[in-house]
Order: sequence, then structure tokens, then C-alpha cells
Amino acid sequence: MKKLTIKDIAKQFSVSISTVSKALNDSYEISQATKEKIQKYAKEHNYKPNFNALSLKNRSTKTIGVIMPTMLNYFFAQVFKGIEKTALEKGYKVITCISNQSFEKEQEIIEMLSNGSIDGFLLSMAKETELKDNYNHFKQTIENGTPIVMFDRVPTSIACDKVVTDNITSASNTVEYLYKKGHKKIAFISTMSDLNIGKQRFIGYKKGLEKVGLAFNENLVLNILEKDYKKYVKQVKPFIQNNEIDAVIATGESVAVSAMKAIKKSGKKIPKDVAVIAFSNGILSRHSSPKMTTISQHGEQMGAKATQILIDKLKNKNTDIITEVIKTDIVLRDSTR
Repeated sequence: MKKLTIKDIAKQFSVSISTVSKALNDSYEISQATKEKIQKYAKEHNYKPNFNALSLKNRSTKTIGVIMPTMLNYFFAQVFKGIEKTALEKGYKVITCISNQSFEKEQEIIEMLSNGSIDGFLLSMAKETELKDNYNHFKQTIENGTPIVMFDRVPTSIACDKVVTDNITSASNTVEYLYKKGHKKIAFISTMSDLNIGKQRFIGYKKGLEKVGLAFNENLVLNILEKDYKKYVKQVKPFIQNNEIDAVIATGESVAVSAMKAIKKSGKKIPKDVAVIAFSNGILSRHSSPKMTTISQHGEQMGAKATQILIDKLKNKNTDIITEVIKTDIVLRDSTR
């Protein structure tokens, strides 16, 4: 028979784990009625506290749990580099898990590591979590005393430390940069219009147009929700051919590469006729032909900053909530004039 855990009791009464813990410890913070109800249930079901887990909870493991949505993305690989380097310098070990953009997997990882194996989490949430708009597993983890520092993909409704990119300003500045180079028909291609960071980049694009006095033209916007490169190409090709475009801002490198191929196929030259800029300064941009100008989000810096914030929190037990914004830069290569 499965041993009853504090989590099972919490589930039974739809309360947090800390409420059950306080009720079982006869805390004055919990109402008498709730206490009696929980204590009675625990006794009837032969609940035995897990002292091993309790002792783990009360000591530092000097280990950080890292949850990434994917590792196939150069940006996240850079973030991880920054995390590992900083953790090592500060004497912390790192356990890394990949949620693979799955809400369920993310929940499972948090549950698995919240048993006292780690002191805190660094995480960028899964795409499915954002689309479901369900952040209860984060709330409960924080309530139970395990701090979370989020980076890049963060929900606004969760009160925790965050390290983000200023996507709005980045996109706006990119439009301004292209305009100053003589571009007037600036297109925007997005593969993340369903995510908050994609929405922010689009807002920035529109703000940039407004700033330089260019009219917004919805024909110059292409939103692709397919994740398959071959399917990208099917949408990008007609978009490039059927519209008068002299510059492209893409939300990612692989879609920018397919735009460059489509531009060349249509007989135009890069950057003479059409300039191309992509978010995230990865490997593709250095090996594309021509080499691609990018908006660098400084992943390594983001990872280092998030780790620093978490370790400070663990050491000093401070309750202040910080949001750190990492500024982006345009890395000039051959795809712009």
C-alpha cells in the first residue's frame, strides 16, 4: 500500500502543503476546524511524517534545479552556459531537466525535485504552460518555501524574481536602425505570435514604425505557427514574392534563413535589395550566406544574472522581488547594408 504523504493530504482538502504541515504541527495560523479535520484524516489514514524529507528540507543541498523548455535552441544553450559557470564559481551544483515545451513534464520535474533534492529553481516555462495559462505548480512551489527565479519566458502573474529581455525596445530599435539605413518597406516574420515574447516583439515592431513615421501594413506581417522548417518555407516563399519588401525582421534564425533563401530565389540581392535581421545571435547566423545580422539577447549574461539572484536569495533569505532587464545589441554582419 502506498504510503500517505503530506502532498496527498493537501490534495484531499485542496489546500497547500504548507497549510497541511502547519495543521499537523498544531500552528496557531490555521483555524481550529481545519486543524481538526486534517489531523483526524492523517490519523485515520496512518500518516507518518517523513523525517528524512524534513531534515533535507531544513538543510542546504547546495544544488540548483534548472528547467529549460528546449535545448535545441542556441539561446538556451547560452543561458545554460551562464548558469553553470556562475553556479560553479559560487560552489553550487546544477541538476538540469528539459520540459520539452510540455506542461505535464514541467509539473513532474518540479514535483520530483521539490522533495528536498534542490535549494531553488531557475526556469524558463514551457510553451504549453503559457498557452494553458496555468501556473499553480509555480505558486505552490514558492508557497512551500522553494524559491524560483524565472528567465526569458515568464508569466506576469507570478510573484517571483525574473530576468528578461526588453523585447519591445529591441524590436522598435531594430525598425529605427533599418529606417536610418534607407528601408521603408520593413516586413515582420514571427514563429511565436502565440507567446508573450512574440507579442512583445510585434508591439515593438509597430512602435518602431510609428516612431519613424512609417504606416503599419498588415500585408507585411507573416505569423507562422508551424514548427517544421519545411512548412516555414511553404509560407515564407509566397510572402516574399507577393509583397514589396526591402527589409525583414524575423523572430528567430531558422525562419530568417528561409526568408533569405526565398529572397535569393526571387532574384533579389541581400543586402542591396532586401536586408535581413533575426532575433537571437546563434550559430546559424554565422554560417548563413550571407552571414546574418542579429539582435543578440546575451543568453550567457541572462543565465549568470538569474543564478546570481537565486544564490543571493538562498544565502540572505531576502524576500524582495527583482525583475532584471537584459539589454540587447544589434550584431552587424553581411545581411544588412
